Amino acid sequence: MLARIVVATLLMISSAFAQERSITVASTTSTEQSGLFGFLLPRFTTATGIGVKVVAVGTGQALDIGRRGDADVVFVHDRPAEEKFLAEGFGVKRQDVMYNDFVVIGPKADPAHIAGGKDVTEALKKIATAKATFVSRGDRSGTHQAELRLWKEAGIDIATAKGSWYREIGQGMGPALNMAASDNAYVLSDRGTWLSFKNRGDLAILTEGDRRLFNQYGVMLVNPAKHPTVKAKDGQAFVDWLISAEGQKVIADYKVGGEQLFFPNASD
Repeated sequence: MLARIVVATLLMISSAFAQERSITVASTTSTEQSGLFGFLLPRFTTATGIGVKVVAVGTGQALDIGRRGDADVVFVHDRPAEEKFLAEGFGVKRQDVMYNDFVVIGPKADPAHIAGGKDVTEALKKIATAKATFVSRGDRSGTHQAELRLWKEAGIDIATAKGSWYREIGQGMGPALNMAASDNAYVLSDRGTWLSFKNRGDLAILTEGDRRLFNQYGVMLVNPAKHPTVKAKDGQAFVDWLISAEGQKVIADYKVGGEQLFFPNASD
């Protein structure tokens, strides 16, 4: 009887300890709002016994969370900002995980006449010339930074060119798409969030296929040498699983309406 009690107690302690294994991942809104994390994270937890708490914000904010040591892993999509994070010593090693692309969404009436074009800079020039309503996330996210780079490549100084037609909302991809739908506006979106977005209204993809719309995601363990509170072992386990054959297959298997949202491309 005593032996059974001891065994049961040890099992309870072991179970409680297992439940305590968890990490915090600072990531982009697109990985959550696209539904990817809802599909991927339970499979990771089943495989490893490690729970994951996600803080879904823009990439800039996610990296700031990592800089403060308030996350164990960052999973984001702004390569220049990620490399700066590494150079500052806040990340251990950056790994490619997956990619998709950005698309220019707009009303089917298309007042700027960009539909069918592949040159994203030409599309932006037409939007600016027409002063057609454009919703910008304005939140230092990977999508926002990509948008700013594209305006620059189009030869437009958006800081001086913007007017009432250019609406910066300081919010994630979902709210930006909702505002575009309600205002019949143009917006730059990652394809994954668009494919999973339900409230499309009169919106459609109008410009796509430009190589400059490539959207790469990377993952990094926050440097435990900077922040000793980082759960390095379990955080690294998450990174390793994402780039493993199993993790890459899970990413490839995630589809909405039969369409694949992200394409795995892990590299060592």
